[in-house]
Amino acid sequence: MKKIGVLLVMLISMSAFSQDKNARATIEVDGVCNMCKERIEKACIKTKGVKSAVWNVSTHELNLIYDARKTDLNTIENNIAAVGHDTENVIATDEAYNSVHNCCRYRDESVVDDHKDD
Repeated sequence: MKKIGVLLVMLISMSAFSQDKNARATIEVDGVCNMCKERIEKACIKTKGVKSAVWNVSTHELNLIYDARKTDLNTIENNIAAVGHDTENVIATDEAYNSVHNCCRYRDESVVDDHKDD
């Protein structure tokens, strides 16, 4: 009977650990406006395993919740770069960057300055 009790405790503790599948991360993503916000968040949510993506226009911080069994930060950052936004570790190609709307050109100082009043 003692073995069954020990086995039951082990199974319960293992199931508790295996259900914690929500990894959290905060990364920096370049952008300047709400159009950027929509594009960045959409690129994340389209990534299999991403459950939540919220980008802050002011701080440039992207808060993520994702299933680490299905994706990783590198994949998420590559998907963000593919829609034209630089991240901490991945720089968007010139082609991807040039595909964003003119008001979203965060590498252009005059565009950044224009958004400071927003």
